[in-house]
Amino acid sequence: MTSSTGGSAPTTEFSGRTGEVLERLNRLYPALIDLSLGRLETLLGKLGHPEEKLPPVIHVAGTNGKGSTCATLRAIGEAAGLRVHVMTSPHLVDVTERFRLAGTLVSEAELVATLEEIEQVNAGAPITVFEVLTAAGFLLFSRHPAELAIIEVGLGGRCDATNVLKHPAACIVTSVSMDHEAFLGNTLEAIAAEKAGIFKPGVPAVTGAQPEAVRRVLEAQARTVGAPLACRGEAWQIAPVVSSGVAAEDGSLIFTDSQGSLTLPAPALTGPWQMENAGLAVAALRVSGLSVPEAGWQGVGKVSWPARMQQLHGALAQSLPAGWELWLDGGHNPGAGHALAQELQTWGDEPLHLLVGMKQTKDASGFLNPVLPYATTLWAISEPTQHLALPVEAIVEASAGKAQVGPTLVRALDALKARSDGQPARVLICGSLYLAGVALTQDGWTPRA
Repeated sequence: MTSSTGGSAPTTEFSGRTGEVLERLNRLYPALIDLSLGRLETLLGKLGHPEEKLPPVIHVAGTNGKGSTCATLRAIGEAAGLRVHVMTSPHLVDVTERFRLAGTLVSEAELVATLEEIEQVNAGAPITVFEVLTAAGFLLFSRHPAELAIIEVGLGGRCDATNVLKHPAACIVTSVSMDHEAFLGNTLEAIAAEKAGIFKPGVPAVTGAQPEAVRRVLEAQARTVGAPLACRGEAWQIAPVVSSGVAAEDGSLIFTDSQGSLTLPAPALTGPWQMENAGLAVAALRVSGLSVPEAGWQGVGKVSWPARMQQLHGALAQSLPAGWELWLDGGHNPGAGHALAQELQTWGDEPLHLLVGMKQTKDASGFLNPVLPYATTLWAISEPTQHLALPVEAIVEASAGKAQVGPTLVRALDALKARSDGQPARVLICGSLYLAGVALTQDGWTPRA
């Protein structure tokens, strides 16, 4: 099963009645990825333009951090008492994860009914699965009352299916780095231009710390379309709360912009990069004109987002020796590798075993090189149900021969347990959201309503 953008997903994840409808729709257009808007615009016209009947929208593009930023926006909105819709991609275990309606995941029955309605209206016209899923999100959001909608770009921005949105309340571009070069270009400037394609005339936009080449492109595009762009370091700042030269023990943050300063709780999500994602969410809401009561900002400390530096506690974790920790992260490109390395720098107190599986189209060396110095052992993983899994031999090669062959999570963990000397250690499963989905399933995780 494939989608036009936002990542494809294994056929096994599109199960039951949802899978049956999506399999039929998948036959209507054979392209894995086709970045264009015409097919979806035609379909939305037939559906009565539900994308024009949404609550205020925050539209989020970028290479890394999109999902965490969306989750932070949602947590702030809900802490403020707002009903919040969220559309993200890809999903980890079940396609219903992509659509949160006023705080609750869509039911399979409602999603199937919506997809069948779209299938009937589309009447066999060429359409990609991601375009259908995007249309489904708009239709669902238009039918359920809410005060805020958060919509994540699937791939790129300019020609991503979600970019049919004409008047969002604000736009965000998170960290930009190399990824999806075959579709977005093989330079940072080209990729940044695609991300900046979500900017709209008069719609405020927010971005964080970016490479200079990226920042120049974002600023130029913002000027071209007439979008006020708020950059970190100029329009807004975020940093740890410091007293007498020492960061606050509780990890609290101070956010500052032209409207004043806010004290925020420590981000609930692990990793030093989450400070910027929190800042992006706060900055976007502040420039959007939406009213957020003081209690809303406390949502920064209540964010939940699986497979982003998440500690596991289920079946897989419980199979490890006493004192061991099992962690999971879905980062899968060079930018994610560098960000992950920042966190691993603080993990030197215990041995670290990395279990790495990747998608065939990803830059395995670019992801591995930053994290390799922190690994006590490295294991190449390719699960049977892992979508487009890179062969373990390729991961070993990308690691300059440092990786051992798993080849599965369970077998690699069994090998580590057999070698255990009784001392505490950490295991990190990483390199792919598709591997993350497999790991979560094996650990016993299920999406929560």
